[in-house]
Amino acid sequence: MAGSSPWVIYSGIAEIVLVVVLVAAAAVVAYAGIRLPLPARPPRPGMAAKIVMVAVWVLAIAALEVCVRAYLAQVASAGLAHTPRSDPITPVTLTGAAVLFVVIAVMQRARGWRVSLGSAVIGAAAGPWIFEVPFDLIILPRTHPLVDPGLYRVLLFGPLVLTGIMTVALLSLSPAVRVRRATLWCLAGMLAVYAIWGLFGFSYPSAPGPVTLNTVSKILALATSLTLFLPQRARAETPQPAQAVAASSARADVV
Repeated sequence: MAGSSPWVIYSGIAEIVLVVVLVAAAAVVAYAGIRLPLPARPPRPGMAAKIVMVAVWVLAIAALEVCVRAYLAQVASAGLAHTPRSDPITPVTLTGAAVLFVVIAVMQRARGWRVSLGSAVIGAAAGPWIFEVPFDLIILPRTHPLVDPGLYRVLLFGPLVLTGIMTVALLSLSPAVRVRRATLWCLAGMLAVYAIWGLFGFSYPSAPGPVTLNTVSKILALATSLTLFLPQRARAETPQPAQAVAASSARADVV
């Protein structure tokens, strides 16, 4: 967020609680990956559900745009505008999303250009948000907008988190999506890196340590999205039961 200090770092009991919650979440997701026997296809929404999902997604983006503009106008009128901080992470995000788009499009080309292109768009859009949604929920209570913090914390983060959730939910529109063990393990790895970051107070990524942790966790988020679109392995031909083989041989002998 805008300001000389985007958010207050975690410390004391709050830091311990954050790390414990993140470690527990990572363990649960990793265990779910171990228990998942086969790639699971998420439920496909019907036409009405698709329309509602897209409408909510568009409205969330529009609300976020309006709230950001209103906040920046209030900051400027209060004379609190300042030069934005340097951002070493955005180039990583944009590059990763572009690479993810190309890789998914190539992997899914056998399904036809519509599925290939649609899957690439959805996967590349969802990848960064897999990182962003839990990240925003972590820093939300530690942020202090420059004007009217109680109001703008809700007005800024509400549409932001909703946009992220709906973008990830759009993954269900692709017929190529399958949840795999690797999906859950990459997600668990991202949460584990968050937990390590929490040991540093989950501080703003300006020093080398937080920058590295931010980058690694974002790469794991992109990998999580990528694993959803891995091509299906060709199934081996199911062997016939011995009784069926014997019966078939007997019929052949009779003929």
